[in-house]
Amino acid sequence: MKVAYKTTYGKALHGHFQELGSLKKYASLKGSINLIFTSPPFALNRKKKYGNYTGKEYLDWIASLAPLLADLLSEDGSLVVEIGNAWTSGEPEMSTLPIESLLALKKAGGFKLCQQFVWFNPAKLPSPAQWVNVERVRVKDSFTNIWWMSRSAHPKANNRNVLDDYSKSMKKLLASGKYNHGRRPSQHNIGERSFLSDNHGSIPSNVLIASNTSSNDRYTRYCKDNGIEIHPARMPLDIPEFFIKFLTNESDLVLDPFSGSNSTGYAAEKLGRKWLSVECNELYLAGSVGRFDKVSHRNSTPYV
Repeated sequence: MKVAYKTTYGKALHGHFQELGSLKKYASLKGSINLIFTSPPFALNRKKKYGNYTGKEYLDWIASLAPLLADLLSEDGSLVVEIGNAWTSGEPEMSTLPIESLLALKKAGGFKLCQQFVWFNPAKLPSPAQWVNVERVRVKDSFTNIWWMSRSAHPKANNRNVLDDYSKSMKKLLASGKYNHGRRPSQHNIGERSFLSDNHGSIPSNVLIASNTSSNDRYTRYCKDNGIEIHPARMPLDIPEFFIKFLTNESDLVLDPFSGSNSTGYAAEKLGRKWLSVECNELYLAGSVGRFDKVSHRNSTPYV
């Protein structure tokens, strides 16, 4: 495993994540990671170009990662994993493999399940195509699950760091100080000042809306200009940024063991967090360099 490149706050490693546990450097990393945010190869029922296990093989593989992930996390650290949906081959039937993989990961790592998030991608192409576009017996699959886990039920987290802007109506209410208080049909009793505290924003929901269709951002321009293959499943920056703000503080350490185009590392860099990423595909690493202003030590330094 080698350092592909370094930036002000982080290092991108070239190699397979499982190699990390056999390195001398591993001893200093144990219990030091405040957030592991990643989107590993999905639990699909067919092989994809980027390489992935299928079926029982996938469950065994993801369970084998769990002890290493747990060992790296700090006591108040979080593991956030995107797990996509899968369909039974040749049938309009959803596969339970993604849910089984979540349970396998949770059990093997002894993790607590803190909360489920849904990433809704409004620009996602209709799929599965046979059942959505051709036979018209299903609607398009436009979301993936993101699972937040930790070693304890009380990891570091602060939703004040990810508040949404107030709506126009809420801003108007705060300015006027008047609203219809009293008992509701639901039997909730709304006090005269229940909604008049200005908390500088509203608490977000666990449904995250973001598209990954940008064709002219810094990363894609760099890849096109240098003839580098663009990663086919890029994570929009809004998603890792949300979890980094929510679950870490400045100078904390963020790890992405399957970094792809390194959205996680770039989001951490922007937010002043230290980061470490691991990617086995050299072309994806070459493209991810384009996200950063300053890089050094490309493809040279062993990570021992």
